[in-house]
Amino acid sequence: MSIQLYDQEEVSKTVQEKFSKKAFSKESLIKSSLFIFASIATIFIFFIIIFLFALGGGFFQKVSFFDFIFGEKWLPSRNYFGAAPLIMGTLLVTIGAMVIAIPLGLGTAIFIAEIAPPRISRFLKGAVEILSGIPSVVYGFFGIIVLNQFIRIFFNIPSGNTWLSGSIILAIMCLPTIVSVSEDAISAVPNHYREASLAIGATKWQTIIKVVLPISLSGIMTAIILGIGRALGETMTILMVTGNCAIIPDPITNIFSGIMTITASIGLEMGETPAGSIHREALFALGIILFLITLAVNTISNQILSRLNKRFQGISHKKRFKNLIFTQKLKENNFYLRLKHILKKYKHIITYSIVSIIIILIISTWIGWLNALLVTLIFCSIIFVMRFISAKNKQKIWYGVVIFASIVVLFFVGIIIYYIVIKGLPAITLEFLTEFPSNLGREGGILPAIIGTLSLVGISVLFAVPIGVAAGIYLSEYSSKNSKISNLIRAGVDNLNGIPSIVFGLFGFAFFVVFCDFGISMLAGGLSLGLMILPTIIKTTEEAVKSIPQSFREGSLALGSTKWQCISKIILPAAIPGIVTGIVLCMGRAAGETAPILFTAVIFSQRKLPNSPLEPVMALTFHLFILSTDVPYADLQAAGTALVLLFLVLILYGIAFIVRNHYKRKKTW
Repeated sequence: MSIQLYDQEEVSKTVQEKFSKKAFSKESLIKSSLFIFASIATIFIFFIIIFLFALGGGFFQKVSFFDFIFGEKWLPSRNYFGAAPLIMGTLLVTIGAMVIAIPLGLGTAIFIAEIAPPRISRFLKGAVEILSGIPSVVYGFFGIIVLNQFIRIFFNIPSGNTWLSGSIILAIMCLPTIVSVSEDAISAVPNHYREASLAIGATKWQTIIKVVLPISLSGIMTAIILGIGRALGETMTILMVTGNCAIIPDPITNIFSGIMTITASIGLEMGETPAGSIHREALFALGIILFLITLAVNTISNQILSRLNKRFQGISHKKRFKNLIFTQKLKENNFYLRLKHILKKYKHIITYSIVSIIIILIISTWIGWLNALLVTLIFCSIIFVMRFISAKNKQKIWYGVVIFASIVVLFFVGIIIYYIVIKGLPAITLEFLTEFPSNLGREGGILPAIIGTLSLVGISVLFAVPIGVAAGIYLSEYSSKNSKISNLIRAGVDNLNGIPSIVFGLFGFAFFVVFCDFGISMLAGGLSLGLMILPTIIKTTEEAVKSIPQSFREGSLALGSTKWQCISKIILPAAIPGIVTGIVLCMGRAAGETAPILFTAVIFSQRKLPNSPLEPVMALTFHLFILSTDVPYADLQAAGTALVLLFLVLILYGIAFIVRNHYKRKKTW
């Protein structure tokens, strides 16, 4: 019997090669799978574009694009399809909201980040987070029962359903986004910039204005752009408070005119249009216009942000040389030199003149020309006098301004919560929570609406979480920064995140309800909601994974683990709190949305609970909308529904904030 001896090094090398090949194939499979999940967001962007243009593009063969965009009559019943009043209403209500929200939001962000003591800062941040958790349909209900009545009485006008009420409500809704993102940007400015400014004798306010805000300008612009996106895409609140009059205000600055937006028109009319009609095609054409508007806003914002970033990152020598030559050529022109000298010498006068003209043009239609001139003179006098006030007194004045802005934000939070609780608490009984509705919702309970809402949220999470988490891991750990494919995926995620919720409703109807033949069902609505929250889950997962220190990865890989072993055993467990926070926040958003389920899932009343995902369901948001707009003498039931919905969403948001704060305290890196 012969014994064959093997070289130990050879055996070790063979085994190592075998396992390395196996590990490499497994890594490749995992990377490919994650790439597929990451690509889904981009694929759905193309799906949305294809279905919108397929169902709405044919409309432009019957009505010219020019007539559609610039036509001033929107009367589909008489075949008038002029979208100008709807486009103008969308833009006007958004501009009005930004005029209110930007100064209030930025002032509050400055107060929280730079001025307020830690306790007050935490309290204000909590109040803003509560504001962010209130569903849009609850804002609409508040607008109906409080704001519209106040505007009608205070301004002595026939109806409170006005452009002004829409802008005020939208401004309140945009405040959390503007405050949170701006505050993060301001807080991220390194302290040594502040210390250097204070060391050369600047006051704290001068430091904020001259140093902190310019450095954080990119983040502040991001906050404003996100606020604009939120205002452009809002549906239910505008539908409930603005009167839905498809007219262009006359004059254009008449804030007491009723208006109608693109989103409100789609939400109001889609359910009444027969399949294949020109009216339905017109609504999908409106969806195309809204999609293009949001796409343009996202594109322009990205260009602005990239330019702002370049200001602080510097430019290449080649670019600098080209700019120098261009500037030199301009300077050879005497007209350019004279114009530059005039603009520099009289820049304050020119600025005040332009602002004064704008103020006069806007407010003259409300208070008359003479009063408008008087207000403008007072405004310019204040600005002029401010130039001669000492730096310390200026600081006191501006501190008062930002404190006032913060008080206004707190007032909005308090009054909304107060009215919803006071009006809704009498309706909350055991029967209300456990019985079925009767008498058009005026009696009985809301049990099917509660179950339906939770079911829709459950389906949306089951759809979005696996895809979103896998895509977030791929973008954080596997994608290359300079890769064209990775940039395309990121662009797809960003654009998906910027799409208005009503467009998800249109796509859900076209794709899940009609094309996939799910019908008006829980499944179609849940998938539409899942698609809406998908980009948020991708973003939060990516950020959570990126926040784990690089040393964790290096230590794991140094011990011989593969990349996937490092991710699954080290990175993901450490990133779980951030991922869970994002998921719970998305659950809260899904529970509070109405537009994506408006055409895909919901019915108003149900005698029994659904037995299948392919059956329609009730939802708290839709139930509240119908009770508050279409059912008379149902105020108590509507208020009770609003309170239950608010409580449910705030519980989900509260869980997310508790998880986040708990792990923030435990974090040691």
